[in-house]
Order: sequence, then C-alpha cells, then structure tokens
Amino acid sequence: MTPDPILYLSRADVERVGVTMPEIIAALEAMFREKGEGRTEMPPKPGIHPGPDSFLHAMPAYVPASRAAGIKWVSAYAGNPGRGLPYVSGLVVLNDPDTGFPIAIMDATWITAKRTGAATAVAARHLARRDSATVGIIACGVQGRSNLEALSCCFELRRVRAFDVSQEAAEAFAEEMEPLVGAPIEIVGSPREAVGGSDLVVTSGPILKDPVPAIEAGWLEEGAFACALDFDSYWQGDALREADLLTTDDTAQLDFYRGAGYFRDTPGIEADLGEIVTERRPGRRHAGERIVAIHLGLALEDMVTAGLIYQGAVARGLGTRLPL
Repeated sequence: MTPDPILYLSRADVERVGVTMPEIIAALEAMFREKGEGRTEMPPKPGIHPGPDSFLHAMPAYVPASRAAGIKWVSAYAGNPGRGLPYVSGLVVLNDPDTGFPIAIMDATWITAKRTGAATAVAARHLARRDSATVGIIACGVQGRSNLEALSCCFELRRVRAFDVSQEAAEAFAEEMEPLVGAPIEIVGSPREAVGGSDLVVTSGPILKDPVPAIEAGWLEEGAFACALDFDSYWQGDALREADLLTTDDTAQLDFYRGAGYFRDTPGIEADLGEIVTERRPGRRHAGERIVAIHLGLALEDMVTAGLIYQGAVARGLGTRLPL
C-alpha cells in the first residue's frame, strides 16, 4: 500500500485558508484544558545555537483530542531584521497519529504569530480583569500585532500605548493596527510609558540570554496583567518578584531553560496555564493583583493551529500534493 502524497502549504496557502483569531483562541482554550488534565504529550524543545542570541528548535507535540501530532522546526535569528528578513521562520510537519506517516508540511510563520497571540488571550481571559481596556505593547513587530489582535477579540479596548526602539516600526504598527482593533494607538517614547497605566501589557522583544531588562519594579499597575513573550529580556527580577502571581504556559519547559542558563533572576513559577484553565490552581483572586505570565511558546499550540489549517486546506482544495 502506497501512502498518500503529502500536502504542502506555502505561507500564502496557510493564510488563504482563512482561519480566524477567535477560532484559534477557542482551539487553544480547549487544548490548555486537555493539557491541564494530563491528556497531551510534549517534551521540552531541544535546540541548536549557531549564533549569539539565535537558535533552531525542534518542537514535537501530540494532542489526542484534536488528532494533532507532529513537529515544528523553527528558528529565531536576532540579526535577521537587519538583513531585511523575519526574526522567526520555520516549518510544521503534521503526521497521521494512526500510521505515523507525514500528511502535511506547511510554513510556520503565520501559525507561530497567530497561536502566540491566541495563547496570550487565553491567559488574559483567566488572569486579567474583565474590565481591562488599556493595552501597553512593547515591541511593535509581528508578535505585537498578533497579540493586540487577539486581546481585541476578548476585551473592549479603549486605548493602546505602543513602544518600539524603531520609531518607524511604531508608526507602521499604529497605522495598521488602529483600524483593526478600533481603539486609538499612541506611540510613546519609553517602555515605562507603555507599562504605566495599562491594564494589559505585552512584551515581545528578542530573546536574550544576557539581557539588560528595562522594566523595573513599580511600573506595572496594581490590577494589571502582563504577558512576557521574550523570556525575561524586558523584565527585571524585582519587577517579576513584585507580581502577586507569576505563571507560565509550561513549567517543565521553563525549568528546562532555567537549567540552560536563562531566567537567572526570575523567581519561581506558581502555576501554568493548563492548571489555571482547569481550575487546579487559582487564577486572579481579586481586582488589585498584579499578574505576570511568562509564555515560552508551545508545540501543542502549533499542532492544534496547524490541524485547523490542514482541515481547512483540504476542504478548500488548497496546496500542492507531493509524493513521498
């Protein structure tokens, strides 16, 4: 018996499928519930590091409830933006969980962006105040965009403060995102201006092993929720210790990175998102709590999102069939 050809999906194909951010948020909410119940499989991601502050990671995962199994091979190169290239690139390979044969190969760039924003939105649903309306965005790149989009799906946003080391990037961000989220975007001149007074904060700068963090204790408002997507690159240890609750998307993975020399000044994690979604650990207990989530990005998120893409592409006849 000859296995079926693999479906190859370019980035354009992935985008043409038309999976929406609310659909990804709903899929990830269900996935984190499965994770919290212990019904998923995901080892810490191994990687290689060909250059300073650059890496290639192998990210396998299996979500039985979604029949999503596979691996993402992803890179993040700090020097790429200076070359006119994206910081992140990669591929997802989906496998048939019954036979193990690969069924699809697809570009991972769009998937990585959207699932990261969706995971922030899932965390914010459980950990932010429901009346949160002001967002501070630090780093106005791909993740700044996807995270603001995702938060706008879950909260009635009234104001956004955006900071980037590049004024040009901040201006492009504001021009693109303001009509999408329906809230005015103010470009600010410092990280403190983005953090102070915000109900929701997202930082998404480059991941650095030896960072010089900008965010100090006292900047994050009482009652605010922040999500760090750049490890602790923007957050001083004292600012993290000031949080009433410090969470992550996967404790084992954070511990793995801590053992590799990251998170040297980051306090202990109190809960991961699967535990919070399943109410095994409490989320927000009162309106005045400062809560910080450190999200590493999970292969589980990639596989579930890629599964949605694959199903949509097959239904719409998108992509190119490649023989094994």
